[in-house]
Amino acid sequence: MPAKENTVADGEVILGRVSAVFGVKGWLKVHSYTEPRDSILSFRDWSLQQDGKRQEVTVAESRKQGNSLVVRIDGIEDRDTAAELLGSLISVPREQLPELPSDQYYWGDLQGMQVIHRDGRVLGRVAYLLATGANDVLVVQEGDREILVPFLTDNVVLGVDTKNGVISVDWEWD
Repeated sequence: MPAKENTVADGEVILGRVSAVFGVKGWLKVHSYTEPRDSILSFRDWSLQQDGKRQEVTVAESRKQGNSLVVRIDGIEDRDTAAELLGSLISVPREQLPELPSDQYYWGDLQGMQVIHRDGRVLGRVAYLLATGANDVLVVQEGDREILVPFLTDNVVLGVDTKNGVISVDWEWD
């Protein structure tokens, strides 16, 4: 799950954000970080965070609408009230997420991990991830420098040690 804006409570994982208002009856468009994209709709209780404020909400209805995902939140019945939620991050408690196979990771688990080149050089920490279509990309920051590292297991990413918070890579950059 990407996001420079990943600032939610400990133990929570960002699933997406509220991106737009849909219609006049308080429905919202949601930009999902989940894969598949509509997996976010399987969660009914969300935490919304915006500008340091947090509120718990319940999704009353949800559906695919063309290429978008739309939801109606309990208690939100008009466009103006819905507009107040624009930009909110959507998160759920980590324990609500399904367990993954040992070779798969949630983006939020990789963020903040130290990235070390196979020769021992510390490249920095994972700031966030990008989905490029071909593969995911680690955005590694060290000071003002950013390095983009393709998340290709067994080729570029040699290992992920979640216990020690370290990702080993074999990647050369300019």
